[in-house]
Amino acid sequence: MKPSMNPDQILNSLSFLKEAERLKDVLRSGHLTSGRCESTAEHSWRLCLWVMVFGDHLGDIDVAKLLKICVVHDLGEALSGDVPATEQTAGDGRAKRERQDLLKLTSTLPYKVRAEITGLWDEYEQSSSPEGRIARGLDKLETIMQHNQGKNPDDFDYGFNLSYGQKHMDSHPVISAIRAIIDTETRAHMEKDHM
Repeated sequence: MKPSMNPDQILNSLSFLKEAERLKDVLRSGHLTSGRCESTAEHSWRLCLWVMVFGDHLGDIDVAKLLKICVVHDLGEALSGDVPATEQTAGDGRAKRERQDLLKLTSTLPYKVRAEITGLWDEYEQSSSPEGRIARGLDKLETIMQHNQGKNPDDFDYGFNLSYGQKHMDSHPVISAIRAIIDTETRAHMEKDHM
C-alpha cells in the first residue's frame, strides 16, 4: 500500500490538474472531419489510442511508459500554445520554452511526480529511450493521419506531410509500415487536389 497524501499535496495536485485543463483549449493547425480545429488534448488522447492499438506489436518496450510519454509530450503547450510544424525552425527556442512552461505548470506537484513528468517529456524531446523514439514517430503519424482525415482548408499543403517527421520513422518497422500506408493516403489527397 502506498503512503497517503497530506491535504496540501492533494490541493497542490488538484491545482496542477486544473491548470493542465488549459491544454483542452490549445488549438492545433489540424482539422477534424467536421472542419473544427483540433485541440492539443484531443491529439494527445488519440495518440494514446495509437499506443493501445499498436503497443503489442512494438517489441520489447514498456507500454505503460510509452503511454505516459504520450500523455505528457505536449503538456507544456498548455501555457504557450502550439506552433504548427510548417512554422517551426531549427533553433527557434520552442523546445526550451515548452520545457520551461512544463516546469511552471508542474511546480505545485510533489517533487517525485514533477520529476517523472519532466523526465518523460525529456525522453520524448531527446529521443533518449526506445519509448521516447517510438512516441515521436507515432506523434508524427497521428498528426499526418489527422491531416488526411480532417476537413482542411482549400489551400492545405498535403505535400509537406510527405517529408514531415520522416527522421522519426525508422524507430520501429511497424512505424515505417504505417507511414507507407499513410503516405499513400497523402498522395491520394494531393492527386485529388490537382484534378
